[in-house]
Amino acid sequence: MTALAAPSRAVAGSRFPVAAERAAAAVVLVAAVVVWAVTRTYPNYDSYYHLVWGRELLHGVAPTFEAYAAPTQHPLYVALCAVLGGVFGESGDRALVLVCLLSHGLLVIGTYRLGAAVFGRWSGLLGALFVGASASLLLYAARGYVDSPFLALVIWAAVFEAERGADRGPWRPLVLLLLAGLLRPEAWVLAGLAWLWWLPRERRRVLLTAGVAFAPLAWALVDLLSTGDPLHSLHATSELADDLGRVRGVGHVPGSFASFVSSTVRPPVAALALAGAILAWRVAGWRAIRVPLALFAAGVITFVGTGVLGLSILPRYLTVPSVALCVVAGYALAGFTALAAEHPWRRLWMRGSVAAAVAGTIGLTILAPSLTNVRDEVRFIRATHDSLIALLDDPKVVAARRCGALTFPTYRLVPDSRWHRDGRIGARSARRRATGVEVFALTQKALRRYGFAAGTSPLVNLPDPGYAPLARHGLLSAYSRCR
Repeated sequence: MTALAAPSRAVAGSRFPVAAERAAAAVVLVAAVVVWAVTRTYPNYDSYYHLVWGRELLHGVAPTFEAYAAPTQHPLYVALCAVLGGVFGESGDRALVLVCLLSHGLLVIGTYRLGAAVFGRWSGLLGALFVGASASLLLYAARGYVDSPFLALVIWAAVFEAERGADRGPWRPLVLLLLAGLLRPEAWVLAGLAWLWWLPRERRRVLLTAGVAFAPLAWALVDLLSTGDPLHSLHATSELADDLGRVRGVGHVPGSFASFVSSTVRPPVAALALAGAILAWRVAGWRAIRVPLALFAAGVITFVGTGVLGLSILPRYLTVPSVALCVVAGYALAGFTALAAEHPWRRLWMRGSVAAAVAGTIGLTILAPSLTNVRDEVRFIRATHDSLIALLDDPKVVAARRCGALTFPTYRLVPDSRWHRDGRIGARSARRRATGVEVFALTQKALRRYGFAAGTSPLVNLPDPGYAPLARHGLLSAYSRCR
């Protein structure tokens, strides 16, 4: 198998008119801004830690990558958060969500361009709709996950490679893969596969090799300078997975693969992708699917690698192959439009596509609660954030913090609080304090989300002796004790 290889033969009518494409792209990006303004969501735990680390950089302090239950650092994301924090101050968290929603919009646009370059415009349009309709990918963007800008960079690297003429070098896709490799290690695998394809055809091989190796070396250098261990990200990720009791081990890879893919793109789309891959191979040969195939293979290799290395097996590790499946699924439904009118398969394929579209519409109606779940999750995120800010700003809480550290049951609200307020902030699952302010979750959902973690005693959700009620705001309450 080759990597992001040279472009396929031009597909008749492979693109809509440029003016129409630009107008549609503008609509997608404007929609991303509207969603950002209307929904008012906030970053997740990992992203808030990156905001805190970025602010530490701005203050000339080494980022606290070794903090209790800290997530894996992503160098370019730390730098991005430093810029957003420096420009927007505390509103940098909302600015980060906007960047991720715009990245999601660019991902949708790039999926169309990739599908159009490989299979034709209608296949690309349907692939883009499948990506845009993924509740998981949309929620990642709304929560400020690093995956959103990472996926946008990867998909546009694939677009540039698929559209690249023989007279153009591989530098545009290489630069995007280099940047993506500073966000997530999956891009290292993609860059390595691309290097195998590009090397025999490129004269400047030393420069090409240096570009491919830059991201992992830069990542290791950041770890070395910050922690003294060039492999800190690998070691910390493995240790955190063990501490949190997450699913690990290569034995869990097959079952998790099927489960995670179906949760990201839904089973009907995955089934269409399988049919589309078979049709593309029979109609146009394997070269017609080499670019999405490279994306899929790189994601699978990385996913299996996480199991071999004993790292956490998470759905986010399969976002790249999921996007590739959406591209091929679009071909399964609309590939007949690229066939000649007299092709013996065209009419049968069209009828099958209509039947699949009807079945998909029914399936979408059945699966509609997934969109409701996204709406409910967004409301919960907003309610939690508002409760936390109100509690931290309460004058009684501010005064009581002079008596000691402010603590939460687990680590899950620590970076959010550190982003809003300075001072001693920790988790009772790591250490109990005799004095200070203890924060508790009140509702059942908040208690499940923020009050419990694997390996943590439920006693962290009970006030220590001598602590008295202090304040309550929304989903959170505070107790305090002073000597």
